[in-house]
Amino acid sequence: MRLAYLDCQTGISGDMTLAALLDAGVDRDALVSALDSLGLPDVELRVSTVMKGAFRATSIRVLHPEQHAHRHYSDIVAIVRAAAGLSEQQRDLALKIFRVIGEAEAKVHGSTLEQIHFHEVGAIDSIIDIVGAAVGFDLLGVDEVVCSRIPTGRGFVRIDHGLCPVPTPGTAEILKGVPLRDVPIQAELTTPTGAAIVKVLAKRFGALPAMTIEQIGYGAGTKEFPDRANVLRLFVGTAEAVGLERDEVMLLEVNLDDVSGEIVGYTKQRALEEGALDAYSVPIQMKKERPGTMLCVLCDLDAVTRLEELLYRETGTLGIRRRVVERTKQSRAPHTVTTPWGSIGGKLSWRAAGLASFSPEYDHCAAVARRYGVPLAEVMRAVEEAYRRAPVQGMPVADPGTDAEPVEPVSSAHDHSHDHGHSHDHGHSHDHGPGGHSH
Repeated sequence: MRLAYLDCQTGISGDMTLAALLDAGVDRDALVSALDSLGLPDVELRVSTVMKGAFRATSIRVLHPEQHAHRHYSDIVAIVRAAAGLSEQQRDLALKIFRVIGEAEAKVHGSTLEQIHFHEVGAIDSIIDIVGAAVGFDLLGVDEVVCSRIPTGRGFVRIDHGLCPVPTPGTAEILKGVPLRDVPIQAELTTPTGAAIVKVLAKRFGALPAMTIEQIGYGAGTKEFPDRANVLRLFVGTAEAVGLERDEVMLLEVNLDDVSGEIVGYTKQRALEEGALDAYSVPIQMKKERPGTMLCVLCDLDAVTRLEELLYRETGTLGIRRRVVERTKQSRAPHTVTTPWGSIGGKLSWRAAGLASFSPEYDHCAAVARRYGVPLAEVMRAVEEAYRRAPVQGMPVADPGTDAEPVEPVSSAHDHSHDHGHSHDHGHSHDHGPGGHSH
């Protein structure tokens, strides 16, 4: 599998992205030909080699006549759609990036996508940067784009709407759901264009993935920093497609010796309801040999604030440890099987093409057990037996109805004559993320 990794140590912008793509080997003539088809008059893409700190990098400047009018979203869509030199994939990717920016701007200004007019992003150089990035990543021919956590910078920046804090409202709106990191630089490190490129292209975020590097592109930013090089690094290479997903999550830990077990249990349950991937407790021996409990909560990076507030509120703790941890997950998909009680859901998991493993969904099985007065273990055995009779080979397709409550049974009669000569261990330890169970 061919990968591209964006290393955004000093942020990301449109010109840095385009420069890194060219530096990583994207065909300049093909890129310029595609951009010329936009029909923007007297535009020149000037590419040069510069030094950022002690490092060589590629810099890009878009030269164009002075412009005065702002463009609406519909104006930009018309320009991109009329560009005959763009492939359908390049055109669609560029329009997705513009739409992300347009929807964010409309949200923060209380307007609509049709009414919003772009200021900085509607400028010719921004159009070139966005369309160029779409063309460049298409020419790069990668299967997946991975990105580091994004630094936004600090301080204030002056835009057409006046003085705004960093990140600006539009950039912050675009970066919803994107893992961020703090870099102590008083400057805008990530622009709306850079944020939108990441939002559309990156499939996951974290450290440099396991890969064999083939090319590294260095895209220069326009700012100078005294203690670091202002460059965007683009790693291009290959990784073995083993079906494992990788991401970064936050581990919150708190030591407790003055709350009851009921409070610990209640807090764990509330954490799961608030979006924690997992919550568990471990008995520990604290200072002065006091017995205590370590309560651990695993969550996505964007859920840290609300889960820390929950831990402080419910446990009264004075402090919480937090650690960013990298994890791998088997690919998963929901799947349903037919039982004497109707359709019951479960989860398929796999690492590569071949026979997938199947686990019954506890909530579905428990609901059936309560409804029909059947032992839970018997329901779970029947679900596993139903899957064994009709296993799913290869990469399964998710059933859109899996997350619904079990349907009414076809027949209320339950034949107890099945020979369940199996011994199953249902000791589940799960990451309860949005994708399901990670065993």
